[in-house]
Amino acid sequence: MANGDMMQLNRLAAEIVRRAEADAGRLRVGVHQLENGAKLIDFGIDCEGGLQAGLELARICTSGLAGVHLVPGALSVGPGVDVVVTTDHPLFACMASQYAGWQINPDGYFAMGSGPMRSMARVEPLFEKLDYTDTADIAVGVLETAKLPTADVSAWLADRCGVPPSAVQLCVAPTSSQAGTIQIVARSVETSLHKLMDLGFDLHAVRSGTGAAPLPPVAADDLTGIGCTNDSILYGARVTLWVHGDDESLAQLVTRVPSNASSDFGEPFGRVFARYDHDFYKIDPHLFSPAVVTLINLDTGRVHVAGEVREDILRDSFLGPN
Repeated sequence: MANGDMMQLNRLAAEIVRRAEADAGRLRVGVHQLENGAKLIDFGIDCEGGLQAGLELARICTSGLAGVHLVPGALSVGPGVDVVVTTDHPLFACMASQYAGWQINPDGYFAMGSGPMRSMARVEPLFEKLDYTDTADIAVGVLETAKLPTADVSAWLADRCGVPPSAVQLCVAPTSSQAGTIQIVARSVETSLHKLMDLGFDLHAVRSGTGAAPLPPVAADDLTGIGCTNDSILYGARVTLWVHGDDESLAQLVTRVPSNASSDFGEPFGRVFARYDHDFYKIDPHLFSPAVVTLINLDTGRVHVAGEVREDILRDSFLGPN
């Protein structure tokens, strides 16, 4: 789909923010206005949040272009619930909006930024490959952090997005919260697209996607939460993408997409992370993808599948070694 009003991602996300603000009591979230007029919605730092808050947060991340739901889990580990994501606009929903590719790092603050504000700031090299720039007059972002942003942080973001601080809307949750856990586990399709992009596949050929990943228990701290939520994707996510292409190329490609194509595959992410001194950039980047990937060729109907679910590793990660 070409650029246009329908793909004004920040306006689409702002409508979900408006709905969450109106329903703050039921969602158990807190709505604040910073002194410079920026809007802040707390999904899990000083407010409790919950499952519904997490679903809304994930929908904001994807600018409302993906359905996000909880369903009975297909695996016998964890709480027994899967986070399911479905989209007919994977490039916009997952890469131009959801991908957590922006390090928010003004002095004294750090968060990983996702959401459609990224498509206004365009500070990531990723946007050189995406034929999209949002020109909305409102910037909506999701911050993964345990620290509420200040007015100075919102002003820093506003400057990079080209809007006044009063046009910034920030939704915030730590990894170790119900909402934060759900919004991260809702990234199964996103991780497969990012891997395909790294492998040189034209993401415009991906027309639809769906993914399911097991919801882990809420972790006691963010570091543990990073391990569990990554393991949910790496060892439990099952993603199906409907694509255009030739079957010979897709058959070769699909074996390189799942996480088991990485040399770092095979143990809980927390241990891998510790082995690399908690530096994401030292980990083999090919690890960050779903456990199982299915490519369905829209031109021929052929199905190509690769990868493996590892319930033993998920059980170790979610529940601890026996």
